Amino acid sequence: MKIGFIGLGIMGESMSENIVKKNQDSVFVSDLNRAQVEKLAAAGAVACENNTEVAKNADVIITMVPKSEHSKAVYTELLPYLDSSKLCIDMSTIDPDVSVEISEMVKKTGAEFIDAPVVKSKPAAISGKLGIYVGGSEEAFKKAEPILAYMGNNIIRMGGNGMGLVMKICHNTLVAQIQNGVNETLALARKMGISVDDFATAISYGGGQNFYLDGQAQNIKNENWTTAFSLENMHKDLGICQRLSEKQGFPMPGMENAKKVYDKGMDMGIGKEDFRATYKVVKDA
Repeated sequence: MKIGFIGLGIMGESMSENIVKKNQDSVFVSDLNRAQVEKLAAAGAVACENNTEVAKNADVIITMVPKSEHSKAVYTELLPYLDSSKLCIDMSTIDPDVSVEISEMVKKTGAEFIDAPVVKSKPAAISGKLGIYVGGSEEAFKKAEPILAYMGNNIIRMGGNGMGLVMKICHNTLVAQIQNGVNETLALARKMGISVDDFATAISYGGGQNFYLDGQAQNIKNENWTTAFSLENMHKDLGICQRLSEKQGFPMPGMENAKKVYDKGMDMGIGKEDFRATYKVVKDA
């Protein structure tokens, strides 16, 4: 099966590289950054001049772009090249209602469409061990699942179109709130003379033990803000959650508090740094 991949950023680069390694047929790639296209071509992909060339050649089209407006623009561009022989998989993290709008637009061509956002960050993308939440029909999910398995090992269908994204936003909002709790308590402990190492060890003994602290304690200790998942991307996701909560008339004060931290991080100009850099925002508050 010929696969196309549009969007070769931090995550898309490694996700598409796994497809190149594991798929038995051609993989067509496209990105605005030509250097990324050439990098994947060196790994065995077929370099395309633009997105439409990908759509013309691929049976399955995967997209991994930053924002709602980018995803909508890509699929609007691809519409003339879609038909009943195509399966579209948008792995971007965007507003669920925009994804539903895109799905309706795509399905009118006869093509199938699912949203399949991912969780975990760059190391999991490299190892092919991402978590993937899917929204779409059961039939489309079954067609997509073997391809998604090239990139992830925990794949779950959450319901119809848009529901994979609802779950992704709930997940990331929970991570941001856990992170904010870690930031605040770690900063207090350090002010009182407790080291990062002792804090992390002590937390691991009790009910506060969590995946975020386990994975990030040493990076925070070493002030390593190298980006695996950017602060600005998590800020975007919290903005989506804020809009969802407003539409549902459901107040989320914990989310709002975490978003204020991210708002300040963006104001500080550290949006390109890793999302753990919110520790700097909290400790200096």
